[in-house]
Amino acid sequence: MGTVMLGTEVAKAMKERLIQRTEALKERGTEPKLAILRVGARPDDLSYERGAKKRMELTGIGCQVVELPEDVSQRELEESLKSLNRDSSVHGILVLRPLPRHLDEEPLTRIIDPVKDVDCMSPVNIAKIFSGDASGYAPCTPEAVMEMLDHYGIDPKGKKVTVIGRSMVVGKPLAMLLLGRHATVTICHTRTADLAATCRDAEILVAAAGKAKMVGASMAGEGAVVVDVGINMDPEGNLCGDVDFEAVEPKASFISPVPRGVGSVTTSVLAQHVVRAAETLSGQKRV
Repeated sequence: MGTVMLGTEVAKAMKERLIQRTEALKERGTEPKLAILRVGARPDDLSYERGAKKRMELTGIGCQVVELPEDVSQRELEESLKSLNRDSSVHGILVLRPLPRHLDEEPLTRIIDPVKDVDCMSPVNIAKIFSGDASGYAPCTPEAVMEMLDHYGIDPKGKKVTVIGRSMVVGKPLAMLLLGRHATVTICHTRTADLAATCRDAEILVAAAGKAKMVGASMAGEGAVVVDVGINMDPEGNLCGDVDFEAVEPKASFISPVPRGVGSVTTSVLAQHVVRAAETLSGQKRV
């Protein structure tokens, strides 16, 4: 039976480090602050917003929510984002997505200040992640996976890693982060021939496909590290991941659960990005 990698433990360790950096900023006159830009009141957005606000509070970071009506115009939304760019008291900006259908997200990706773009919305940060430039902000979920591996002493260097999922939110940026740590990375997707065999060959298997319990025992190699990024609902209405935890756990050396896994770390990574941005913007630290 493998070691269960709890995101709460990772977040706790990150919190202590972040508090120290936040206090150092405040001693020098900088109060780090995140601005959350939300359109409407989708339950998913409100849930993430609550988690983010709580994490900022726990680490001594200010949090401002800019709430716009669901029928806001494109122009009003863009002006709100430009205002946050100009606001020197704001160090990080998070635009909650997806936006309502009548709004176009693409112009926002070019408007947001890359230095304040703490969840990799800007093409500038995307390019930095793909070129190996450490000054870019990766999306929070892929970086949360890396934080979890580091916390549990799992070095991807030289290891065969399979990532199931090729989205720009998780799969592709995570592959770049792993390559930056000298892993040998295979990205799989719905058209991968013999997916199970490719997964079994992996020393580290990351499931980010968005399909409930798709990874069973036959897809995991003996002693593999299994990281579950999926968030789904099973037929009984319970939260579950992309991995069939009960089936895979006996084969894994390490495995992350859903809930209480990677998702518990994402808001800590968000807080870490806000602190980095505050350090950069205040000239106290260059990354």
